[in-house]
Amino acid sequence: CILEIFEVQNTHNILKTDVIFNSGTTPYVTAGMGNNSIASYIAYDENRIEKGNSIMIGGKTMVITYQPQDFYSNDSHNLVLYLLDSNPTENTYLFFVSSLLKSLSHKYHWGDSISRAKIKTDTVMVPINEKGNMDFIFMENLINGIKKKVMSKVKDFINQERRAYLNVIQ
Repeated sequence: CILEIFEVQNTHNILKTDVIFNSGTTPYVTAGMGNNSIASYIAYDENRIEKGNSIMIGGKTMVITYQPQDFYSNDSHNLVLYLLDSNPTENTYLFFVSSLLKSLSHKYHWGDSISRAKIKTDTVMVPINEKGNMDFIFMENLINGIKKKVMSKVKDFINQERRAYLNVIQ
């Protein structure tokens, strides 16, 4: 059950028309895809800030992102999830972003959006260790492995582009 893993809260509702884009250093997060859902960096009422090191779910769009730092949210339909584990890492949160997306995206959509009330009955698949507890070591190692593989592919692509560029200018 999601509530056994996360504290779930609705985010504040800060309308786009109420903020001045590029006015500060705190991310203004929307439910849009791309750029980790950050629309701009703003200064705003600090009482409306959402705590970072959390997962943000776009309530209507089912865009799920890890937010490493404190942020402002554009819509009260968005959810913010905080791991109940006492020492979550970025990799743990990234693992859960993927798991939540896989577990919930088939269920919710614009016409039937996720909500704090609905998510209470949802489940997410997690690896379990030999003691029957969530296997955070596996999560950490899996995400580290994926990061290394992606970085290797990026490095290969950059080297290939560099070779092609050098061939053209010679």
